[in-house]
Formats: sequence, C-alpha cells, structure tokens
Amino acid sequence: ARRRLQALRTVVAWRGRAEWDQVMVGLYCGDARLQQEALDRVSAWKSRYGPRMPLAVDSTAELIRCKVLDSSGRLKSHELILSYGLALVRFVNLITEKKQNLVGLPLRQLAREVHIPVWVVDLRHELTHGKLPRLALCRKGCDVVLDWLRKTYWSRQLGNNLCEQNEDEDEEQEDVEGNAELDSDAWE
Repeated sequence: ARRRLQALRTVVAWRGRAEWDQVMVGLYCGDARLQQEALDRVSAWKSRYGPRMPLAVDSTAELIRCKVLDSSGRLKSHELILSYGLALVRFVNLITEKKQNLVGLPLRQLAREVHIPVWVVDLRHELTHGKLPRLALCRKGCDVVLDWLRKTYWSRQLGNNLCEQNEDEDEEQEDVEGNAELDSDAWE
C-alpha cells in the first residue's frame, strides 16, 4: 500500500500542509501585511510551479493583490478599476475557457452551471467590451468572486486538514497534493 501511495505522489510548489494552510489563512485574513506575505509566498510557488499552478490559487492571488493595492491608497480610482477589471476578466475567462471551447456555450450559461452569479459575467462583459464600470461595482465583484473561490476551493482544502489530524506529515502532504489538482477541469 505504501508503494502505491508513493507512485501516486505529485510534486507541488509548497513545502507542506502547514505552509499551504498559512497562505490560505493569510490571503483571506483581511490584514494587508499578512496578505502581502501570503502573496509573496504564492509568487514563490508560481516561480516553482509555473503553468501547473492551480487556477484557484492564481485567481485568488490576483484578486487579493487588487484589494491590497486598493487599501494602500497609492492608486487612483481609474487604475483600481483597471486592476480589478483585469483580475475579474481573467477569472471568468479561465474558469469557463475549457468548457466553452468544447461546447460553445454562452458565458452566462457556463457561469450558472458553476454557480457564479450571472452579474459577474455581465461585469466581465462591460469591462471587456463596454464602458468601464464604477469602482464600487468592481470591488463588489472581487468580493463575490473571492467568496466563491473560498467556498469552492479553499474551504475544501481546510476541511481536509481538519480530518485525520493525527496523520504524519507525509500523509498530510499527500492530501494537499491530491487536492492541488483542482483546477478549471474540476470546476467544470
């Protein structure tokens, strides 16, 4: 059985369960300093993991980065709209990309299937093709998407950590590695 588990191992960018959980908590804590530390860690993961980084981690980091920039007061309203806008457009496009290419369904329908509010897709459409929306709407879109990511992806990871707390570090790492595969395919 041990041999079979070793054959199923996946190499990931994070050191272990504790680092994964620390980043997850840091991203969602609301403290700009801790969020920046978590973003720095995600950047390190991305440099190690490259294009294999789970879309949920990448999207969460982009959206949290917008919130950190917003709270810093260094960017003007228009710059914040563009920053939030890019992160939201990328989120919707990446989440729906594979299924849309296979089936050719409208984004609104794909969003409904994965329980993303349709107005987020409409916001993405405005950001891409129309007049730029108000900053307040971009902030709200960011909050809704971050909540969706927390419920759909991050909470699953935390839930696995709460089970089997007496397992050794190798077995805990295998749980995180297995769940790291949750990317756009699994969201569909």
